[in-house]
Amino acid sequence: MLSNPLPEAPKLLAFSVIRVPFFLEPQYDENKPFETTNRERLVDKWGGVAGWEAQKNRHDLKGRGLEAGIAHFNLDRLAANSMASHRLIQHIGKVYGLAVSEAIYDKLNEYYFVEGHSLNDRPRLAQTVSTELEILIPDNSPSSDCLLDFLNGNEGRKEIEQALDQLHVLGVHGIPKFIIEGSTVVDGAARSDVFVRIFREIERRGKLQNSETIFGSILGIPEEIIESGSHHVEDFTISA
Repeated sequence: MLSNPLPEAPKLLAFSVIRVPFFLEPQYDENKPFETTNRERLVDKWGGVAGWEAQKNRHDLKGRGLEAGIAHFNLDRLAANSMASHRLIQHIGKVYGLAVSEAIYDKLNEYYFVEGHSLNDRPRLAQTVSTELEILIPDNSPSSDCLLDFLNGNEGRKEIEQALDQLHVLGVHGIPKFIIEGSTVVDGAARSDVFVRIFREIERRGKLQNSETIFGSILGIPEEIIESGSHHVEDFTISA
């Protein structure tokens, strides 16, 4: 869409993606750098090795990862309470914009899913994000010490707890999920053509049916930050 817009579309499409916090294991201790490995967590969740293998085969996780350019998932990555990392992503989005927080989100996906580091290893997390921000916003990047101070505090916790309450109201008890136009809920495991069909319809209309950002106000994201978008035409090569 951004790289191949419809000729008849009234305007070029842009996106504002708001990452809504969700806890796979909310009972994990925030004071521990990590609780277990993801392999151990999933084997336990699915009732043993056979159950976990069957789940992987049902969802073709490895194949879909390859489609997305992820050659290797680190199954022994360190699973931990993720409150600190959720707070950090929200903070970066509010201060530096959604395009920057999306780039950091991508970096943390690599940090966790590929490199296997814990999302509650606060010194490592602060250093990794600080280094990435130096590249993204070299004239305005916070130091790792500044980010570590933030991670060791409580700013943003209340907003995340309120977002979790709203997810419960909406009946969202698993991830990934996408809420589009404030009402259409799509399972994140859906194939790309499902999303393309929805976004193409919005593109043909040239406007949203419902522009309410359910979680924007809950998470305290300024309206101007949302309106500035997270993905823009200039981020892509336009095909003739």
